[in-house]
Amino acid sequence: MVKLGLDDTVEVLKTAGESTRLRLLALLSRGDLTVTDLTDILGQSQPRISRHLKLLAEAALIERYQEGAWAYFRLRHDGAAVSLARLLLDRIDGSDPVLSRDAERLAVLKKARAEKAQAYFSRNAAEWDELRRLHVSDAEVEAALLGLIGEQPVDAFLDLGTGTGRILQLFEGLYRRGVGVDASRDMLAVARANLDRAGITKASIRHGDIFNLPLERDEFDVVTIHQVLHFLDEPDAAIAEAARMLRPGGRLVIIDLAPHEIEHLRDEHAHLRLGFSHQIVEDWLEQAGLALEKTIDLTPAEGGPQALTVTIWLARDQRPAEGADGAEPLIAIGGRS
Repeated sequence: MVKLGLDDTVEVLKTAGESTRLRLLALLSRGDLTVTDLTDILGQSQPRISRHLKLLAEAALIERYQEGAWAYFRLRHDGAAVSLARLLLDRIDGSDPVLSRDAERLAVLKKARAEKAQAYFSRNAAEWDELRRLHVSDAEVEAALLGLIGEQPVDAFLDLGTGTGRILQLFEGLYRRGVGVDASRDMLAVARANLDRAGITKASIRHGDIFNLPLERDEFDVVTIHQVLHFLDEPDAAIAEAARMLRPGGRLVIIDLAPHEIEHLRDEHAHLRLGFSHQIVEDWLEQAGLALEKTIDLTPAEGGPQALTVTIWLARDQRPAEGADGAEPLIAIGGRS
């Protein structure tokens, strides 16, 4: 473990040892937030919050990343400085009135975002496939997925955020048992209808929260998350929960948008994130205990202001796979396909 010298330790303590900055660290330890989010929660001006964030970044306690016109901040994952800050946060009484109020306001903010996304899914459940085709070439993505995952049979397949159930249909010949989970009952109705129409009886659809799945851990061979993360307030938490579902040696496949600047997707299509960089997803996978094996970028042949690149990440649970029958574990966290 890298340790701090005396002067560096004093600087970290001076930076973190101010009430507003300590409140910011506590909030950012719970997820990525924008300056607007933080000003709403703390009730302070944007210039004041920005100045505190700058000091925290200079002390290597937080990091900033850009998504279109929005800048997100998050607590750094590693480093001697942030390790010291985490020790301070662990020692703070969570029932402190100021921190409790901050946590309540954060919960309200996240609830409002989730309700906005849920309302959007409910309004558009029946026409989701048509909306997706406006932005992404599904045929190209599906061909890449089939090539990446391969044809070796697996026992249990999980599709998170299953949407219309398209991923369950695509891999129907691969798994013995398939499960699709979605939070929208309207989406579940569409998925069930599509599976019935396709005559697929070995896949079941369940209502559930992607952050707290109604399933046993270590149960699935493959999990796919297809075009789901950009709707979530805490995509890293969803990845961690998906990883918990994997059997030893199991694979997680994430399909989502690369970074872009199409701002209207926030308001018109409930996108909370304008795509994800290779690095940030790799960081999240590592935090979840998974090893990234391959990354594929699929760029539209015809560019333009609405042309979105899709990225596929393949990661694996590092525990030795059980048994010696050669079957590859596959878990699919399916997207709103």
